[in-house]
Amino acid sequence: MSKKLTTRTEDYSKWYNELVVKADLAENSAVRGCMVIKPYGYAIWEKMQAELDRMFKETGHLNAYFPLFVPKSLFEAEEKNAEGFAKECAIVTHYRLQNDPDKPGKLRVDPEAKLEEELIVRPTSEAIIWNTYRNWIQSYRDLPLLINQWANVVRWEMRTRLFLRTAEFLWQEGHTAHETKKEALEEATKMNNVYATFAENFMAIPVIQGVKTESERFAGAEETYCIEALMQDGKALQAGTSHFLGQNFAKAFDVKFANKEGKQDYVWATSWGVSTRLMGALIMTHSDDNGLVLPPSLAPNQVVIVPIYRSEEDLNAVTEVANTILKDLRSKHISVKYDDRDTQRPGAKFAQHELQGVPLRIAIGPKDLENGTVEIARRDTLTKQIVKLSELTDTVEALLEEIQKSLFDKALSYRDSHITEVDTFEEFKEVLETKGGFISAHWDGTNETEGKIKELTKATIRCIPLDNREEEGVCVLTGMPSKRRVLFAKAY
Repeated sequence: MSKKLTTRTEDYSKWYNELVVKADLAENSAVRGCMVIKPYGYAIWEKMQAELDRMFKETGHLNAYFPLFVPKSLFEAEEKNAEGFAKECAIVTHYRLQNDPDKPGKLRVDPEAKLEEELIVRPTSEAIIWNTYRNWIQSYRDLPLLINQWANVVRWEMRTRLFLRTAEFLWQEGHTAHETKKEALEEATKMNNVYATFAENFMAIPVIQGVKTESERFAGAEETYCIEALMQDGKALQAGTSHFLGQNFAKAFDVKFANKEGKQDYVWATSWGVSTRLMGALIMTHSDDNGLVLPPSLAPNQVVIVPIYRSEEDLNAVTEVANTILKDLRSKHISVKYDDRDTQRPGAKFAQHELQGVPLRIAIGPKDLENGTVEIARRDTLTKQIVKLSELTDTVEALLEEIQKSLFDKALSYRDSHITEVDTFEEFKEVLETKGGFISAHWDGTNETEGKIKELTKATIRCIPLDNREEEGVCVLTGMPSKRRVLFAKAY
């Protein structure tokens, strides 16, 4: 396979797919729609996990683990949730295979090993978790119950793309129980804020916080909060959601508690999650035609050192200095790798690290040792500079901070320049086809109009922004009265 990527302007979808594979992030597996996350891709996911897990624990949540399989009767208990995921469910019906008498060397399902009750492979865990919570909650003293799990889920998607939409994916899902509606609503908004903070401070991705329309809400939720991001091709991506579930699941699974007055009441619930889809968001927000561009906060290696040498003596001298640099940078909690592989020339190493988005590359050769300097190359701007060894650690620290900020500012500038207010449907369609991005327009609040706009343009209401001011206007399609604008976009 050629190392040169298809450019974004040639074919954005092809560019994305090639980059995921060539940068060694993931590949398709033998199972349709499922991916193998390779070590480099998983290292990025691990850094995401670590930061999110820290943020969850700082807000009082504990990790647990719940079964992959959900009895069909439990799955059906909350009707809206069951209906919402029914078409994506994988189902286990038998528990044993046997030799096929008609096809030697092949196996078939043992017809005698049919399960008494079919099992759903979890598309989400509300059913199994709320059935469990019924045994954990008896009194207001047991509340709030703040649980998160890191897991995999299966949603049998028909059209799949690595990281963005796969039949199996990794995620975290928080499930909390509360004494009052007010507490549950505060929890749902708090966790949406956590997601926004993570996206902006670590992923360097600006997001818009909002609520989903009724037709776009999570199945079984009374309100869905979300963070929406904009990719370089002008399409939106839902980066995270947090749901206020009301008492729907508590009533479906009979989860009651004795309140402070001694009366029985149903608990109030939330659920919230982000997934490996964030990997897709990271790639599509920052990367370029040369490969990945990673924010330092999430890069597996923030710095790579490449030795330039012709002899063993040169290599030994460079390695001695490189080891001192490694020690100094690691003392500052900077992740750094010394790439002394003898199977690759320096040029090939440069190309690989550029493709994989390493934020800073340091090159050291015999002449650098004579001069007491090194060459530093930035991945985001592809610029180089000569730095004195005595100033290297401070320079690297400053550059990493600068790169993190620069990536966010660049993405923010793009996002803000691609939010367009329109007042007519003709403007709406023109902006959608020629510019893309978020379209801020009035909507009459009906499911019918929302559905009609989607049918005519393939654009959906991404969210009703939380910071939207009231503004009198008329619906962009029907001309009916409207009191605020919403954000439309084509989306992943």
